[in-house]
Amino acid sequence: MRTRPLLTLVAATAALCLPAISPAFADGGAVLTTGGTGGTPVAVGDVLTAQLASGTNATLYSSATGTSGVSCTSSTFTATVTDNPAAPGTATESVTGQTFDSSSCTSNVTGVLGVSGITVEHLPYTTTVASDGTLTVTPASGSTIQTTVKLRTLLGSITCVYQAPSLSGRADNADNSITFTNQQFTKTSGSSLCFGSGYFTAKYAPVTDAGTSVYVN
Repeated sequence: MRTRPLLTLVAATAALCLPAISPAFADGGAVLTTGGTGGTPVAVGDVLTAQLASGTNATLYSSATGTSGVSCTSSTFTATVTDNPAAPGTATESVTGQTFDSSSCTSNVTGVLGVSGITVEHLPYTTTVASDGTLTVTPASGSTIQTTVKLRTLLGSITCVYQAPSLSGRADNADNSITFTNQQFTKTSGSSLCFGSGYFTAKYAPVTDAGTSVYVN
C-alpha cells in the first residue's frame, strides 16, 4: 500500500521555522523578524503558525518519484520560538503541533477506501533555522519523528506507523514559506498494505507571528 506521511513537520510539521531566500544577513538584527528582512525581531516565546500554501497538497508517497499514496489539502503546524539570536546565526523553535484534516485527505492506493486519520506523534520536536534558509527538525534525544496513518480498506481499518530520525527543509522569504521535499520515513509497523517507505512533501506558507509574516535574515 502506498501512503505518504503528512507531517510533522511536523508534522511537522512541522514544521517550522521561517522563510528565507538569499536571506539578508543583517548584522545586529535577529535571525527571525517580522515586517521584512531586517525588521522587528521575533520575541522568544512567540508562537509561529502556518497552513499549507494555497493550492498545494501535503503528500506521503511510496517512492520519491511516484504518485501513489496519501494526499491532503489541509494541514497546520505551530511552533514556539525558543532562541532568536543576531544574524547571521541559527534560530531555534519547539514544534508543539502538526495536524492534518483527515476529511481533506485522499488515497489512490488500490484497496484503500479512504483516510480516517493522520497523527504526528512524539512531539515536541526541535527545529533550527539558519540564516541561509536551512531548516532541520529533530526529535527529543532517544526518540523519533513519528507519523501514524489510519486507512479504511477493503479488508477493514489498518494502521501504518512511519518513523524518521530527522527532517530537512528550506525557508524562503519570497513567500514566507517552509518546504519539505521527499523526506523519507520508514514503516515500523502495519499491514502488508502499508508500503515500506513513505516520502513526505509539503509547503507551508506564509509562516506568521500573530498574523504577521516571518522572515529569515
